[in-house]
This record gives sequence, structure tokens and C-alpha cells, in this order.
Amino acid sequence: MSTFGSLVERSLDPTAGLEFADRVDAQTIALADLITDGDLDNPGFAIGLELEVYAVDDANRLAPLPPEVFSACAKELGVHNAELNTRATAFDAAGIDAQLDALITAVDDARAAFTAADRRLVMDGMWTVGPPGGARPYLEAMSERDGIPVATHMRENARYAALDRDIVARAGGEVTVAVPGATLTLPSIIAESLTTSIQPHLQVPTAAELPTYYNVALRTMAPILALSTNSPFLPHDLYDADADPTAVVDATHHELRIAVFEQSINTGDAKVRFPGDIDDAADIVHRVRDDATRAPFCREWVDDADPVDFRDRFWELDHKRGTYWRWLRGIAGGQPVDPGSEQNLRIEYRPLPTQPTLEENVALQLYVAGAIRGLVDREHPITKLPWDAAHDSFYAVARDGRGAEIAWVAAGGRRTTDQSVIYEELTEAALDGLTSAGLSRELASAHIRPITDRIAGGPTPSEWKLDRVREGVTAGATLSEAIERMQYAYIVNADSGKPVTRW
Repeated sequence: MSTFGSLVERSLDPTAGLEFADRVDAQTIALADLITDGDLDNPGFAIGLELEVYAVDDANRLAPLPPEVFSACAKELGVHNAELNTRATAFDAAGIDAQLDALITAVDDARAAFTAADRRLVMDGMWTVGPPGGARPYLEAMSERDGIPVATHMRENARYAALDRDIVARAGGEVTVAVPGATLTLPSIIAESLTTSIQPHLQVPTAAELPTYYNVALRTMAPILALSTNSPFLPHDLYDADADPTAVVDATHHELRIAVFEQSINTGDAKVRFPGDIDDAADIVHRVRDDATRAPFCREWVDDADPVDFRDRFWELDHKRGTYWRWLRGIAGGQPVDPGSEQNLRIEYRPLPTQPTLEENVALQLYVAGAIRGLVDREHPITKLPWDAAHDSFYAVARDGRGAEIAWVAAGGRRTTDQSVIYEELTEAALDGLTSAGLSRELASAHIRPITDRIAGGPTPSEWKLDRVREGVTAGATLSEAIERMQYAYIVNADSGKPVTRW
């Protein structure tokens, strides 16, 4: 097995890219054939979830996680980040119960591991209070390992390091992130670790159906993101010293996470972006193949065992999919779902920030899965919405939250931007999708209530944050002070378990 340094150097060697590309090409052809032949079809729907969190110390400041914590959760790019995953379960009443039980157990286990390490688990879209030395030195810190420059607070992982060196080189040696009131120039892609998200997965039964579900999901992203925005501020000490507090609050994005992630990665190519429609299920692998390659790895560099399962057969293609950063992705293969198999087709819904509480994250997961399934069941005409209107609405929502103009095609076929119509139809579709899965309408309504309470007039997390900071600067606090106070209040409220509409 190779060392850290030799793995990074090997990945960045142009000859590695040639071998990697040949394997990706061959695996794309093989997997596309399996999809087209129906070999990845399954009897029914399934759901799953990825939930990203971060850690703070007893003073609510960002803190790194020790290795022992990761017996209860997965590692992420930043040493302060972690990911909790639920195994896929059938999208029926029993499967939903199993999914929720698994998520509760995963969060409880992770909280216990964090507590044992003198850390607290925070569910949030972006951290805004850095460690004792400040956010800027933390993000700028660089070290060297085996002769390779690495971000000090990036997880020690050869793939991350190679990816970082590849992207930074294409950016001319520094990555720049510019948002209202602040410009960051960093020597690595570590700005990505500012952000945390949830990623609901919806397994679709057949390849023939996948394009319909995918293209419907694409057009739900703007209105559902508007209900969930949760990252209006950077860490409080990153703003320009002369930034006008009121101007920053007025101009900042409700979902700043979108801009930060795109700018920290998109050097040379728009790797992170709103994707296009698909016409055929095999498009989901063709697009990965055709995407710009970053930090190629070949399987035998890190695993010299004989291939034994589905993922091993498509190892390089799956590795490349890990850098196919679209806000919606189609995925072939994954965890087994009884009575399905490891060979399946699913949609990964990626634009959503982590919500403050477990209840809200569950509600958002089920709202997404229910709405997509329900819209298709209803034969709703939302796919008649032009792609560019869906694209523009998505980025407008990232900036302006529910204040954005959101494009929609109503059930009768006419275009509208009336949010009362949009959310009535989305919610009815979500309830239909959940009742089709076997829930009573009463139980389905209860599961998604933290989201529908926002539709009924309650704040989204970003609205709550903006209101608190605006109140603070109006009362005479500096922008830094107002953001810091808001963040401490956010953590206290989130720890109560009450959804944001009851804060």
C-alpha cells in the first residue's frame, strides 16, 4: 500500500489520469448497459439520509473532533465535521419507522461520543463562531505531510489532499470566496468545511421512471430550499473591518452555503452547479464520465484485495462520482434494501442545509421524498416549467430565501409565482406521497409539521438568524458581536429540541 505522500503525488501525475479515464470509460459502458437492461430495477421505493454536523466546545466555539468519536459517525473534510448516515429502508410505513429509529439512534450515539470527548454536537448550516484563536487563522493554517502542503484542519486523507492540491493549482495557488461584507483568500479548499447539509435519498423502482422523478425533483429544489435556508452568515470575525453591519445584513444570502461551496471548488470548471434535466436513466453515469476529473485514484493504490461486490466493479467511476458536485445527483448502486439489492437507482437531493433539530431534519427528509413521489403520482405538470426558470429560481432563493420570485407550473398548467399556490400544491403532494407509502394522513401531517408550520407563518432558520442579528446591530452591537450572540442563542434553542417556529 502506498504512503500518504506517494498517493497524492501519484494522483497528481498526468499519467494516472489517463489510466483512470480508461477505467471510467469502460465502467461507464458496463454500468449504462446494466441500467438500460433493467438490472438495477427494484420492486419499490426506498429512502435514506446523510446528516452533516459539526462540533463545539463547552463555550460553544468550533472544536476539532478526536479520532475516537468516529466509531459513532463518519469523517468529513474538516476535523470539526462529522456525518451521520442511515441505511436505506423501504419507503413504506415500516420502512419509515425503521428510518426514523435509525436516525434517532445515530444521533444519540454521536451525541454520546461527542460528550465523552468534551464536545457538543451542533446541527446547523454553517458555523459562525470559530475556535479560540479565531476563524481566519484556523482556515489559513497550513502544514506539511510527506512533503505535501495540507490544510492543518483538513482531515488527513490522501484523496482530500490530492483534491485540494489539484483545485488550488487550477486557481493559481489560492482560493477566493467573496460574499457580501467579506472576501476570503485561502491557501486550500478548507472553506468547504464551513458548510453542513442534509442529503435525502430516494430510490426509484425502475430505470424507465428515473428521468421523470429526477426532472420533477429538480423543479422542487427552489421552493423546498426556501423553506429550509439556514446559513446567512460567515464566522463573525471574517467580515471586513469596515463592513457596514446593516448593509451586510440586508445584502447577505439566506443560504450563503451555496455560494461558499461553489466558489471554494469551482476553479477552472463549474463543478458545483444546478444540473440539467436527464432524458434517459443512463445519463446519470454518462455525465459523471464526461465531467472534469479532479484527483484521480485507482483502486489498487488503496485496496489490493480482489473485487468482491458491485461497488468494486465500478470503483473508479464511483470515485469520480464523489467529485461530481451537482445540487441534484442520480446514483446507480448503493446499500442493499430488503427486498431489493445493492444494485439500485436513486436520487440524491443535495441543496439543503442541516436543520436545527432532529425533528426538523426528519420532517424535511420526508417532505422531500413525499413531494417528489406525490407530484409524479398526481401527474403534476411541473416538468413543463422551463429548466432556466427552475435554475434562476434556485439561485434567487439561495440569495433571498422566501423573498425570491419562485417559478412554478400550477396543477392546471399555468405559470405562477404565487407562493400560496406553490406550497399548497407541494404540501398536498408530500402528503399524497407519504400516504401512498402507507402512512395515515394524520401521521403524515404530524411528521412534516415542522416544515408546514413555516409555511403557515413561522420563520425559517435563516429568517430567525437574520432577525436576531438585525436586532443586535440596531441596538448598537457590532456585526461581530451580533452574529456571535445570535449563534450562542441558536445553539441553546436547538439543544432544547424545539423547532425554530417555537423559538
